Amino acid sequence: MEIPPPRPEHEWLQRLLGDWSFEAEMVMGPGQPPVKTKGRWVIRPVGALWIVADGEGTSPDGETHTSMMTIGFDPDKGRFVGTFIASPMTKLWLYDGAFDGQDRLVLAASGPSFVSEGETLYHDIIEATEEGRFRFSSRLRGADGAWIDFMSADYRRAA
Repeated sequence: MEIPPPRPEHEWLQRLLGDWSFEAEMVMGPGQPPVKTKGRWVIRPVGALWIVADGEGTSPDGETHTSMMTIGFDPDKGRFVGTFIASPMTKLWLYDGAFDGQDRLVLAASGPSFVSEGETLYHDIIEATEEGRFRFSSRLRGADGAWIDFMSADYRRAA
């Protein structure tokens, strides 16, 4: 089997490789004040076609948690694909994503809503803001169809 050559989408992902520290702010539910957390991600390649992000940070209750994200680009689908898991969750998040025209990668996944009953659509958004930095944010679609931003994290390349 011949390995396909990297495409521009794969090369964009390679920009995220490295050791990163982050500071994040998140809202854990309606009417709750924002909580600040911090941590780090180590993003490594799996060949030239995939990346894996191993994360460690503090949860809002002060506990340490770990996470893992995979992202690649599937040329047959013309879409980014991937997964996300975190130690305090039982859900395996399955990503389907694309660029939004603003050099931001929007990864969509369905999951349980924390603002209403049932499942809803989530977006995890990766925006390369400048050399040595990127922003990761999350939002969910509310029952009224409006997007609710609930987390943003600023990543800096570790020295």
